[in-house]
Amino acid sequence: MSAVLTLSTALRRIGVLLGACAALAATTAHGASLYPGEDALYAKAADEGIVVSFDTGPEWANWKSLFAEFRKRYPKVEITYNDIGSAATVVALDKSRHRPQADTAYYFAASALDAVNKDVVEPFKPVNFDKLPTVFRETDGRWFTVHSLNIAFLVNKKLVKDVPQRWADLLKPEYRNAVVYLDPRSTGQGQVDVFAAAYAFGGNIDNPKPGADFFGKLTSAGNVLRVEGTTPYAKFVKGEIPILIGYENDGLKAKYTDGMGDAVDVVIPQDGSVSAPYAMSLVKKGPNPAAAQLWLNLVMSDVGQALFAQGYVRPAVPGVTLAPEIAAKMPNAPQVHPLDVAKAAAHKGEIDQLWSQATLGK
Repeated sequence: MSAVLTLSTALRRIGVLLGACAALAATTAHGASLYPGEDALYAKAADEGIVVSFDTGPEWANWKSLFAEFRKRYPKVEITYNDIGSAATVVALDKSRHRPQADTAYYFAASALDAVNKDVVEPFKPVNFDKLPTVFRETDGRWFTVHSLNIAFLVNKKLVKDVPQRWADLLKPEYRNAVVYLDPRSTGQGQVDVFAAAYAFGGNIDNPKPGADFFGKLTSAGNVLRVEGTTPYAKFVKGEIPILIGYENDGLKAKYTDGMGDAVDVVIPQDGSVSAPYAMSLVKKGPNPAAAQLWLNLVMSDVGQALFAQGYVRPAVPGVTLAPEIAAKMPNAPQVHPLDVAKAAAHKGEIDQLWSQATLGK
């Protein structure tokens, strides 16, 4: 009897040892685990073999580095993508709802609201989900912010002597015919501009009127060079725009990547700004659910979030450790308010009307 027990115990111990060795082998294949259960999820994802990520163009927000990290950590899972735009992504998910092609979707968070309303995404809470500001996530995890973009002044110092630091500075006579921004009636960024200015003059997400009024004053002062219908980044890099009210990442890209160097100052206005959320979702009934979850977890891990920062976009997860040289390019900005996209969407028509009245008199 004791011999049987001894043999049984030995076999159990051998089984435990073999299991531990297998787990160790799986872990060392892609480095230290990022979260509990990563290896088991990887095993399921490896059986699927692929993940399809919609709208993650490699040159935007440093997705190419996240792809490289995924392939390095999980060599048994291929990752493929397209780059079709936020609104088009929702349309594609809706049209293929009966035979989904995508596993994950990435978009400006306003489009994520549309995806939820069309019932083409499903709940999933990745790692670090609970660390996000509440306005940066849907309660059940149907979408969650992966990075954000801060509204900033992009200033060409070759054309501007004194760099503005506050919204009110832009009203000074020295900035006549110097300011360019996007039309809030036709662009999401233009809408975000209005909310950002509103915070500087006593408004907020529920009261955008002070922001629209500011742009009316800017027009009356003669300081608006143009109102654009599409992002004028190329014009800024060419030296055609003195001050562009745009996204911080574009200014940093112009400064550090696209050759403008010290000719550019990127200023988050001291009197207030907002951060626009960009989100991801797990596609409902996607063909590769385990691989999709593996990908979303990497994106939201500290590793993935730090890679976004290398592409000059702000990590959505608070407190992620960045390399000193990256952190220096994106210092803390406590005056920035996370944008509640649901409330922003509800005010779309109001902003259109307020801005038109303030700037066009109609």
